[in-house]
Amino acid sequence: MRPRLYRLLELHQRIDEALRRELKLRWPDPFRVSTLKKKKLRVKDRIFRLTPQFQSA
Repeated sequence: MRPRLYRLLELHQRIDEALRRELKLRWPDPFRVSTLKKKKLRVKDRIFRLTPQFQSA
């Protein structure tokens, strides 16, 4: 696995963990939840672009 892809996967996992922790709070901060979801989606898009198996159409 390429180092950049591996770092992105780790980042995606860390963002997901932070999002889960925030959502477990009694009153999660909606702004933080929204920001984390957007970051997670951006990282997921970058992972998708770096993964060769999904680029063939």
